[in-house]
Amino acid sequence: MDVTRTQVMAYRVAALGLAHRGSQRPADLRVLDLGVQEYTPGSTQVALAARTTADLEDDRLITVWAARGAPHLHRRRDLPALVKALWPVSDADASARINSAQIAQGVKLGIKAFEVTAAACREVVTSSMPRGEASTEVSKRVPRELTYDCRSCAARHIAGNVWQHSGLAGGVRVESRGKDAMLGPIPKAPPQPTANAGIDALITTYLTLLGPAGPAEVARYLGSTTTEIKKVWPADGLDEVRVEGRKAWAAAGSFATVPAPVKGVRFVPPMDALLQARDRDLLVPVREQQKEVWRALGNPGVLLVDGEIAGVWRAKMAGRKRVDLTVTPFGSLTAPARKAVEAESVEVARAREVPEATVAYA
Repeated sequence: MDVTRTQVMAYRVAALGLAHRGSQRPADLRVLDLGVQEYTPGSTQVALAARTTADLEDDRLITVWAARGAPHLHRRRDLPALVKALWPVSDADASARINSAQIAQGVKLGIKAFEVTAAACREVVTSSMPRGEASTEVSKRVPRELTYDCRSCAARHIAGNVWQHSGLAGGVRVESRGKDAMLGPIPKAPPQPTANAGIDALITTYLTLLGPAGPAEVARYLGSTTTEIKKVWPADGLDEVRVEGRKAWAAAGSFATVPAPVKGVRFVPPMDALLQARDRDLLVPVREQQKEVWRALGNPGVLLVDGEIAGVWRAKMAGRKRVDLTVTPFGSLTAPARKAVEAESVEVARAREVPEATVAYA
């Protein structure tokens, strides 16, 4: 089966709930099958507002360190399966996920690094506590190879990627981020895994929302290697397709019908699920534009116009009264598109809990 880039974009935008804003409560949104990454304070709320008119607060959701050790909003009920699916499949997989020059010897511990760190997290994080305090106590309980000398505070700390990759297995909840970051225990946390289970289902979920793709893209999404992901690639439930001549896989039946063209505008936050696909040449074919979307530091959000990434945007709060949005289009926007951008800006205001939004163009 041959599919075009345009069809893939239309499929992903629809699958991720960005084609039509519904009224489902956040935990009922399909994108929560994969999780919604929190990149900046409030970014998860913007992601939800782009998809639903419902109240953005939902006590069925919880923020945990999940894929790549990044903070994600997930359904509480999904955690027992998720913790097993994200557990390393082998020592090589574990070492790839925590690879860092800071802990060259610790990387060699493989799954053992996850086991000891998760156990230390469960011992330390038994109530709400500052992240720095938790890090100090966890660092004392893991092998020295997993820690490094921090010059700024003259102490040894566990490498951030190690304990964040192990956090979900360690029963850690992310309560807040930033200067006063707080961690806490996951209520009724699932037990620490002893082996991976369900990674094939996780791969299928990725392909359902961000397919077609191959082992290389899934590996980069998880922080693993193509070699390791090929070993656990699902044997059933997938269709092999070609995207502009490139072999890839999609969830079975995904392209049984031609995806309908997408109309409308959305303010999509940085690191939204749409931007988690690793085939960036497909998402944004122009390399200079890719550099604007995915930066070394401080990614902006993207402006989605009729199913295509048409620019980037940034927000600045004006107290508790207004959010000011600066949009940088990749090309000229039509008058109707600009009118739609103005109308859509109120959804960012809703997400940021202010009554008004302004739009300026750079």
